[in-house]
Amino acid sequence: MAHMDLNPVRAAMQRYGRAALDVLLPPQCLSCSAAVDMPGMLCAACWSRIAFITPPLCACCGIPFEVDAGPDTLCAACMAKRPRYRRARAAFAYTDESRRLVLMFKHADRLDPAPTFGRWLAQAGAVLLADADLIAPVPLHRWRLLWRRYNQSAELARALAGHGPARVVPDLLVRHRRTPSQVALNARERRRNVAGAFRVHSHHRDAVRDKTVLLIDDVLTTGATVEACARALLLAGAAAVDVLTLARVVRPQLRL
Repeated sequence: MAHMDLNPVRAAMQRYGRAALDVLLPPQCLSCSAAVDMPGMLCAACWSRIAFITPPLCACCGIPFEVDAGPDTLCAACMAKRPRYRRARAAFAYTDESRRLVLMFKHADRLDPAPTFGRWLAQAGAVLLADADLIAPVPLHRWRLLWRRYNQSAELARALAGHGPARVVPDLLVRHRRTPSQVALNARERRRNVAGAFRVHSHHRDAVRDKTVLLIDDVLTTGATVEACARALLLAGAAAVDVLTLARVVRPQLRL
């Protein structure tokens, strides 16, 4: 019997299956559920309301600038006090319009946007991904993970797999101390709240040494959580820590 190449057949079956599914369940906008051409997309109206972050931005924390002052320019907060991490980047600004995307992914059991978010992260953090040896999510405490059932930061880290050579290590960090929610806390209180709450998993201490770690989280607000994680990684011997988040608050925040 002549050998038959199954790849074109498999591709055709996938196309027909996708078309049949779209007839039964038409693709919807990730944010407002309006009809879109393909799954994992935003409609034109929602897309226009998302403030994607592009240069110019702070060379360290990634906060966007209104005026381009050069690729190595630092914002006032980073000039006053450099964070423990080396660089941070985010896909979009955390605004009233983008909050819906973040919260439905974080609290509403909506994991279907993960591949799309992974592509946005890969684009926003292309330089960081190229330099990374390991990718690690900000961990949840085990009791919060049990209650929530999944760690949104770990899902974002997994969505980055294949976008670069770095290896994803979901349990690289452990949150060994349960901390209250950060939502109502100011910058100083957030730092105290998470101080000493993280450590490198004992199984991965050798893997961290002299490596560049790309830390993944959903939102960067004051940076207290990612700085606490960066401190734990650097104490364990990491060469550098970069941070990549889906969203970030863009108002200036001095780290006092």
